[in-house]
Amino acid sequence: MARRFRGFRWLLAGAALLAGLLLLVLDMTAVPDVPLEELLPLYATGASKFVDVDGLHVHYRDEGQGPALLLLHGTGSSLHTWDAWAAALSVGHRVVRMDLPGFGLTGPSPTGDYSIPAFVAFVEDFRQAVGLARFALAGNSLGGQIAWSYAIVFPTRVTDLILVDPAGYPILKPALVFRLARLPVFSALLAHADPRPMVRRTLRAAYGDPSKVTPELIQRYTLLALRAGNRAAFVARARVSQADRSADIGKVRARTLILWGRQDRLIPVTDAARFAKAIPGAEVIIYDGVGHVPMEEMGERSAADVEAFLAKR
Repeated sequence: MARRFRGFRWLLAGAALLAGLLLLVLDMTAVPDVPLEELLPLYATGASKFVDVDGLHVHYRDEGQGPALLLLHGTGSSLHTWDAWAAALSVGHRVVRMDLPGFGLTGPSPTGDYSIPAFVAFVEDFRQAVGLARFALAGNSLGGQIAWSYAIVFPTRVTDLILVDPAGYPILKPALVFRLARLPVFSALLAHADPRPMVRRTLRAAYGDPSKVTPELIQRYTLLALRAGNRAAFVARARVSQADRSADIGKVRARTLILWGRQDRLIPVTDAARFAKAIPGAEVIIYDGVGHVPMEEMGERSAADVEAFLAKR
């Protein structure tokens, strides 16, 4: 009994030491938020606008004329991920994109709810706020899961669905940043620490060709992560229940195009076939040498494939 008690004391002492070291690391690496006023001149330029939705001052862009296309970005990203698509597709379409709650210049949700149903409800309220009736809907990663979930809840709104490396099926080994965010002590670190090292690591994992990850790209992702509340929102989103909703994918009835990078290290390309099997009549295009964000890494080519798909309507 005494030996067991001594072992327990050593375990407690070790845990206390680890907690102390982590707090020391936090004190050494913590960086302050970047004020929104400093970010606006950098990232709310050109076609940027703001609209009030669900207690949020939502950053969005609305460009071009014609059939509407709404674009939803992934975790840790922003509307800028769609720059190449917006430039190419706004010639013949009304292209609308926004920073989702918890990301970009929009900032954290006042409710703290980052569940898929909450994002779906937000997209519906945003749609009403900017005057979209029926539209094509595209999403990447988390945005892809929001997109197919929205298409199920509001089937009469969505004319076409474009899924770009979407989330939806269980991931056996999530990216390191997501695994850390689900651990209590590390989540506290992530909510205050300098995001640049993790941004660099995650972006290089997201690109099929890591050499395409430029200092400017790292800087944009880092500064937008430092917008007040975004780091804590990322942790909250990562810790949302990971319930398997993949059985719902078969309920999608919108005409669907699935785009995937063959070198995706975050969500495996094998999931493309699973989505195609679940969604009746879905078309699939796989890009060799490309990773998790084809709209960034192969912007013009992927936009042309979307244009061709939409032209078949």
